[in-house]
Amino acid sequence: MSALHLLSAAGVSVWLDDLSRERIESGSLEEDIHALSIVGVTTNPSIFQAAVSGSSQYDYLLSTMAARGASAEAAVRELTTADVRDACDILHHVYQRSHGVDGRVSIEVDPRLAHDSIGTIEQARALWDEVGRENLMIKIPATVEGLPAITTALTEGISVNVTLIFSLARYRAVVDAFLSGLEGAVAAGRDVSRLGSVASFFVSRVDTEVDKRLRSTGQDSGLCGIAAIANARLAYEHHEHVLTTQRWATLAAHGARPQRPLWASTSVKDPAYPDTMYVDELVAPGVVNTMPEATLRAFQDHGEAHEGGWNTIEGTYHEAQSAFSHLEKAGIDMADVTAQLEREGVEKFIASWEDLLATVGKALA
Repeated sequence: MSALHLLSAAGVSVWLDDLSRERIESGSLEEDIHALSIVGVTTNPSIFQAAVSGSSQYDYLLSTMAARGASAEAAVRELTTADVRDACDILHHVYQRSHGVDGRVSIEVDPRLAHDSIGTIEQARALWDEVGRENLMIKIPATVEGLPAITTALTEGISVNVTLIFSLARYRAVVDAFLSGLEGAVAAGRDVSRLGSVASFFVSRVDTEVDKRLRSTGQDSGLCGIAAIANARLAYEHHEHVLTTQRWATLAAHGARPQRPLWASTSVKDPAYPDTMYVDELVAPGVVNTMPEATLRAFQDHGEAHEGGWNTIEGTYHEAQSAFSHLEKAGIDMADVTAQLEREGVEKFIASWEDLLATVGKALA
């Protein structure tokens, strides 16, 4: 078995963090599903901006939209939902085979709505209807304003990928919003057995910011590169705890499935670190790791894969707490780090979205 197949056998769902019309029409997405053990796809505004600006595959669609006088906003909506719908169709056999656990494709609400609860849920409903595929997930940011939208979407039977999670405190709030949404769906008489959700915990960006702060104060000895993995491992500890509660047992009795932790931003930003670090160190059953193609192929080539399954999170919680204690003593305020990363994450996605609108607007003209 290949390294990625062994990773899957250990309980990690491998998702591709990329999508384009070229991947769909060339057949490479279908090929990689088999060759790289891919069972899901995630997208975001940055991915779509790169796809549309860097390819001629959209030219025909854009020319037909220009002929009918489509605005840039309408054209972006049509292009992105078409790509996601086609990817959902390609992955539908995975969705069926996994009984609705995997085979999911995510599309994000307009990032400019990150602090607008009502606007977010309205667009989540519209995207759900527009794509029209049961293996879709709507990505909603884990901002304070995003939390009620997460609950409402799930209550209405919309599967949700919660994105841009950086802190443990916010992750706990996301889990509570998820449970409340499932409880609302059960109360409304919905079948929750196919209602899916993942909580996208961003990894590498945490190390990037913490390492920068450590180096600026000269206290980086032995502390760089430990924050992100410790943060993610403690999130998994909370995930395990939730599954032991009576609240979860009641929902599970109605057929509910857990909200899986998803490791996002798993490409290494510091070349001094092993390029598969955020895959190797976060192996545990019942998680998702969404990787850009370069990270997927790096793990396939030289990742730390083992026969018979393995777990690099179990038994690490004391070590993770100790890492946080050492960082605190070094003057690292993790609450401030994660708040900054959330702000920057939203700003980056807004900038990519506006670049995409500008690119499409020029093409239409």
